[in-house]
Amino acid sequence: MEWSIQDIARLAGTTSRTLRHYDDVGLLKPSRIGSNGYRYYDQAALVRLQRILLLRELGLGLPAIAEVLEGQKDTAKALQTHLSWLRQEQQRLGRQIQSVETTIRKMKEGEPLMADEILDGFDNSQYEQEVVERWGREAYDKSNREWAALGKERQRELMAEQDRVARALAEASVRGEDTASDEVQALVRRHYAWVSFFWEPNREAYINLGEMYVADPRFTAHYDQHAKGAARFIRDAMRVFAEKNLS
Repeated sequence: MEWSIQDIARLAGTTSRTLRHYDDVGLLKPSRIGSNGYRYYDQAALVRLQRILLLRELGLGLPAIAEVLEGQKDTAKALQTHLSWLRQEQQRLGRQIQSVETTIRKMKEGEPLMADEILDGFDNSQYEQEVVERWGREAYDKSNREWAALGKERQRELMAEQDRVARALAEASVRGEDTASDEVQALVRRHYAWVSFFWEPNREAYINLGEMYVADPRFTAHYDQHAKGAARFIRDAMRVFAEKNLS
């Protein structure tokens, strides 16, 4: 089966112009171009478009999406990962909807409001399973306890430090700095100190964390928002730091 560019644009809620742009930048090629000049797309092209749209939902720009698609050749495996994220988001939104509905109902009926009902769905518990699978239950529980004990002001300070380091590393990547330079490695040391507040990784774990910054589109989007390719630059700099300083 195949579909015309007009059909695909309508079904995807986009425009023919956008699809032609995807073709121009090499992101989504039509399966064939008819004698009338129209672009036609087969099932493989539709699956690729689905992945593009999912990655756009995560906030990635087109260059970053191209890198992700190039690096993930196993389409079924990549879609399984996307499906897991979507189910987590569905659960989170479902909890938030129920929470807001409960708040509205109780306010209308004059019932007392319960904090656990009002705030249900607004925490980070949807990431618990993923964190536990990656680093273990003990690391998750320890991180949660220490984070909660900080207080809001200290939490904001830590997040601001993470953002400062990420921006500085992105700027270094734009300048073409060597990942092994003293300046870059000083920034990575600050990054390692920030990570170690939650969990102190050894050499292998810190290298794997850097690899995740590139392999996981959520992390890639976070770092590449500062500069294209920043996630890869930071990964490479983390590897240099780990091999030199960690055991």
